[in-house]
Amino acid sequence: MSIDVLMPALSPTMEEGTLAKWHVKKGDKVSSGDVIAEIETDKATMEVEAVDEGVIEDILVAEGSEGVKVNTPIARLSGEDAGSAPPPAKAAAPNAEAAKSEAPKADAVKAEAPKAQAEQPAKAAAPARASGERVFASPLARRIAGQKGLDLSQVQGSGPRGRIIKRDVEGATPQAKAPGAAAGVAASAPRQVQSLAQMGIPDGSYDLIPLDGMKKTVARRMSDSFRDVPHFPLTIDLEIDGLLAGRAKINAMLEKQGVKVSVNDLVIKAAAFALKQVPEANASYSPEGIAMHHNADIAMAVAIDGGLITPIIRKAETKGLAQIAVEAKDLAERARTRKLKPEEFQGGTFSISNLGMMGIKSFNSIINEPQGAILSVGAGEQRPVVKNGQLAIATVMSVTLTCDHRVVDGAIGARWLQAFKVLIEDPITMIV
Repeated sequence: MSIDVLMPALSPTMEEGTLAKWHVKKGDKVSSGDVIAEIETDKATMEVEAVDEGVIEDILVAEGSEGVKVNTPIARLSGEDAGSAPPPAKAAAPNAEAAKSEAPKADAVKAEAPKAQAEQPAKAAAPARASGERVFASPLARRIAGQKGLDLSQVQGSGPRGRIIKRDVEGATPQAKAPGAAAGVAASAPRQVQSLAQMGIPDGSYDLIPLDGMKKTVARRMSDSFRDVPHFPLTIDLEIDGLLAGRAKINAMLEKQGVKVSVNDLVIKAAAFALKQVPEANASYSPEGIAMHHNADIAMAVAIDGGLITPIIRKAETKGLAQIAVEAKDLAERARTRKLKPEEFQGGTFSISNLGMMGIKSFNSIINEPQGAILSVGAGEQRPVVKNGQLAIATVMSVTLTCDHRVVDGAIGARWLQAFKVLIEDPITMIV
């Protein structure tokens, strides 16, 4: 029997990707675990492994194809036992060393919602349509439908073989449950956006660059965050002459090890310490409640071709400056070549965006959901300051904390900035 190899979901939010390269051709024999293809998402390039043994019967999606939807059949494998449902391919770690240390934890269906199956009754039967036909739906679609009170038997699936997936139930309402086999679920109408021609820009007066996966994802997530999260900024100035002097001494000590600590590394360390001192700021909003995080997992914004990505320094409060510097450099380099694993850029608790090296004095960042706050770091520059009634010169850096008011209100944000200011202006407090 034949087995369809499906486009896997490499992260819970992935909807489509680019089939960058095939490592097999029609007629090749493959075994479970063999790398058969490479897939590019908006964030990274990952290898895809076969989960069954057999012969490649057909290549259904050509190498280089963009916008391939998750769960779309990309190849067909002839095997002895195809089972009752086609198993998807699985994503491999981006290199052999990582693959040995951490096996893939989920297939394409499980990756949609790690907890979805646990939230369903252990032996619940799948719903049936009025015709008696069994309804096939992903675990995530079932969970969303349950939360919204939707009748899956009335939903028309758009996935492979009519399977109901996330997008089929996301915009639906319970009122859409009309009787009859053909009844569907009405999706909310998208916001109408005028074309360039409608805005008075004539055709031929510009070059149009199509949006790639990363730009689409960044645009969607930032629009959602700016619209849906009640946010506000808090800005303070920091005198960093002591920080710069301390950094020079630290780098002199680490010179033989080939490690160089940056101002951003010191900011990451100070931010993690401040989150431990003001744990209310290390939190995320969810419909179920406020998640108070145990560790300071600091996400740092890294600009890459076509967008940005936020690799994470895990448990930054437990790490020394040298370790943070080494990890930050490695993560940034692999981010720019899109070699990060999903767990290396998903799930942070707090973000830092630093544009100081580009001469930006002050700016406000958009919150990286579901995190409760993001710190925007500007350039350090010499400014006139008043000390003890006398005019003096100091190196000053402006920082802005953008807060999700549902989690970090003004008082919490102000207390966090006060703690952060002490750590930055007197860096010895980070090691005491």
